Amino acid sequence: MTDRIDKLMHRLPIAVDAALIQSDVNRCYFTGMQSSAGTVLCFRDAAYLLIDFRYIEKAWQCVKHCTVIEQHDLYNQIRLLLLEHEAKNLAVESMTMTLNGFSKLKQQLGQVVQFDCSDTLSQGIYHCRTVKSADEIEKIRAAQHIAEIAFDDILTYIKPGVSERDIMLRLNRTMLEHGSDGESFPTIALTGTATSMPHGVPSADRLVQNGDFVLMDYGATCDGYHSDMTRTVCVGNPSENMQMVYETVAQAQTAALHAAKAGMTGRQLDLCARDLIEAAGFGKNFGHALGHGVGLEIHEYPNASPGAKTVLQPGNVVTVEPGIYLPGEFGVRIEDFVVIREDGCENLTQAPKHLLVL
Repeated sequence: MTDRIDKLMHRLPIAVDAALIQSDVNRCYFTGMQSSAGTVLCFRDAAYLLIDFRYIEKAWQCVKHCTVIEQHDLYNQIRLLLLEHEAKNLAVESMTMTLNGFSKLKQQLGQVVQFDCSDTLSQGIYHCRTVKSADEIEKIRAAQHIAEIAFDDILTYIKPGVSERDIMLRLNRTMLEHGSDGESFPTIALTGTATSMPHGVPSADRLVQNGDFVLMDYGATCDGYHSDMTRTVCVGNPSENMQMVYETVAQAQTAALHAAKAGMTGRQLDLCARDLIEAAGFGKNFGHALGHGVGLEIHEYPNASPGAKTVLQPGNVVTVEPGIYLPGEFGVRIEDFVVIREDGCENLTQAPKHLLVL
């Protein structure tokens, strides 16, 4: 069994004999193999990956710590394994399993085992995934390096007359050319008044004009692990108000980065930036959380938000992305992401953050 599966099973109550993992991202985490289908069945002393013909050869080659079984009759194969290991209680992924999926599972296996439908398994998985290993952090770091190559390139491309869609496509293409598996999420590239929309959609019709802010929020992926960064630059000279808002966001981010460390809650980290923005009179213009976890998914636990009570741990990877958005005028967001350490944090983002005037 892998260390990851072993740690998961030790987290589960002793009454849980087996765990069924079917979500794509969790299956990838525990097997090291990306696929769009498959089932991981974990016991206290063994683990199995049941996967169909499309992936079986790949699984035989790269999955080292689960017994790989070609899937032919999934429910019957699961039933036989449950009987072999004398399992009486099976935990399922309550946070990701559909009602239809559970209904079929219960219909097929309800005579063999009882089901733990609580969030016990899902919470156990997320506790495992939130603390990143050194290997995971290196993959995230590699993804961020690719994203920063794209940032250096885009600075030479942005000019009046270029569309938001052109900027988006250039970022995506550059990341792919330098080894990204694909973008972390749909790339955001906005200009002018559209920058006041935190998650606006790039348009082929909106063109960069002199004096505009250009906001870019994007990331690369490496072996399934994501990066995430936002930079706001100006084309031509910014107004005094634009400079003031930018500096306020930069100061708020700096305050949070200096404070971030293990032992504080996500709410406490959020307040480090939010208090400064509110003191500057822009509290109502910072409507989203300060940050979120990043890993195999672009949004993971833990969060840094006004309601986040989770205590940050060494190995958490979280974004720090304060913003101020003035509807009909402009918006500014600056985003890095960091590894939480015992006595501070390690910033994985090296791209410049001073106000760049292109």
